Amino acid sequence: MFDPDVNITTERLTLRPFGPQDTVRIRAIVKSGVQFLPPGAPVKISGIAQWLTHGVHELRRSGGGLHLAMTDAEGLIVGAISLFKTSWSAGTTEVGYGVHPLYQGRGFATEAVRGLVGWAFGTLRLRRIDLTANLDNLASLRVAQKAGFTWEGVLRSAIMEDDGPHDLVMFGLLRDDGRAPANALPRTELRTERLLLRPQAAADVPHLTATAADPLTQAQTGVPSDYTEGHAQAYIDHSERMRMRGAGIAWTVEDLDTGRYTANVDLRDLDWHSRSAEIGYMTAPWARGRGYAGEAVTAIARWLFERHGFRRLQLRALASNTASQRVAEKAGFVREGVARAALAGDDLIVFSLIPSDLA
Repeated sequence: MFDPDVNITTERLTLRPFGPQDTVRIRAIVKSGVQFLPPGAPVKISGIAQWLTHGVHELRRSGGGLHLAMTDAEGLIVGAISLFKTSWSAGTTEVGYGVHPLYQGRGFATEAVRGLVGWAFGTLRLRRIDLTANLDNLASLRVAQKAGFTWEGVLRSAIMEDDGPHDLVMFGLLRDDGRAPANALPRTELRTERLLLRPQAAADVPHLTATAADPLTQAQTGVPSDYTEGHAQAYIDHSERMRMRGAGIAWTVEDLDTGRYTANVDLRDLDWHSRSAEIGYMTAPWARGRGYAGEAVTAIARWLFERHGFRRLQLRALASNTASQRVAEKAGFVREGVARAALAGDDLIVFSLIPSDLA
């Protein structure tokens, strides 16, 4: 069963039970209309007293879990975190959390999840903790990844919200798992003589759309023929999810002098066992012929080899795309052969780069 007096201290937070001493803060939260408190929290001022003395504690009394206030160094409630769906016979539970909108983006959720998980495995007869997050909620996906949870799969159309059904990502953490995040490349800026490679942002959507919708890009890549800004935003979100899963990462490339968008470069199909990956790129129509793609690819290759111990980088280009093949060759890639009918029936030229090629 759960201790009614649990008190968990992390670097910046204290996780503790709600109580009558929180009346003033809960009243302010209810009046503001912000939603981050546990399910069943009052929506009217008149319900606060009953909730703080009885309602918020019913889950603990039933043995099914507990709700805790997330307080900062000044004792102010900045969020809430819970364990629920606890099965003592199976040794499993699920964690959920919410952070006040004014305090989001400070890492409180990750810190609280780590603290609660550490306490749960250290003091309770639990062997597994679940965490679910909307597939399109990148912030919550990052919390799970940073807290060491493993992405186990996607539950399609698992929940219904105001705008329709949403997919849920299922994460799991076992008692014997390490608490360090799973392998994932960090969101990093890289610089070359002429370029800045930075994490993708929403402001890149129009430029990415114009690049992907360009006739030459359409002819030489596998992007959708009706490419829209919706496709571009979906690609950016997908790239970040792949990064969190350790499967890839993407950069926006800018001209250092002007700040103008020049290209998109991404790593995909990361194999952490063999330390291999594939790289791809799309150069904006206004930036072609200036060597930007090759410069960016070389910078990423060096970073991948020298900082993360990768041993092989693959690049594939349409047999008809001689410009892309020149990029590969100028960047030091070695032509290995032809993957026949590999992209919608078209042949792809396969190139590879290993650390000694850059020596």
